[in-house]
Amino acid sequence: MTNTKKRILAGAIMAGVAGIAAAIECFGFPIITNWYFDVRFFEIPAIKILSVIIVIGMIKELVWQFFKLPRKKRFEKSNAIIFGLGFALLLLMLASAYQVGGRPWIILLLLLTISAADIGAWFFGRLIGGDKMWEKLSPGKTWAGQIAGILCGTFASIMYGLLGTDTFMPQLLWIGISVSLMSQYGDLTASWLKRKLGIKDFGTIFPGHGGFLDRFDGWIYVLPIIWLVML
Repeated sequence: MTNTKKRILAGAIMAGVAGIAAAIECFGFPIITNWYFDVRFFEIPAIKILSVIIVIGMIKELVWQFFKLPRKKRFEKSNAIIFGLGFALLLLMLASAYQVGGRPWIILLLLLTISAADIGAWFFGRLIGGDKMWEKLSPGKTWAGQIAGILCGTFASIMYGLLGTDTFMPQLLWIGISVSLMSQYGDLTASWLKRKLGIKDFGTIFPGHGGFLDRFDGWIYVLPIIWLVML
């Protein structure tokens, strides 16, 4: 399977999970209450639960990879500091996911914006090429890809508002730009952690694309900052 097909498959899986969670959030979860198949729908905070589960998965992957390191390397001061910083970021992200997850429309907006930014940066970065952003850290990322990612994420954010309210909301323009930019630097932070720990991927849950932390690294800075704005 080519890298492009793997990326499409991983994206489809993520979109499917998000769609199921959104449907449960909107319509409720069906429960059979008696033997005559009396089906009733109970509302559950599906988006919040999904957000928390994903971040817990990210924390588990980071801890697992750290303890897989050789004992000598694990207790090197630099590696311990790197792990501590990553762990602290993810704990902050966990608290943010719990709080922001209570506003499903915000999570869905972030999901749409970050996904569009990620796909745009990847597609146009490969299409246009050009100067690398930080070749030693992430050889595939280019300045053209970053700019395209911001434009795609911002477009998705604006369309989210237009489709939902039939109204152009200027604040979504700034949210799209900010979230798209922060998500790309979250990706770079995860790449930096992998380089420092000497690993290729944090996990294997998505075929060919690593684990939760590899796929949702764009949320590392976005969720805490959105939570701060909400406060």
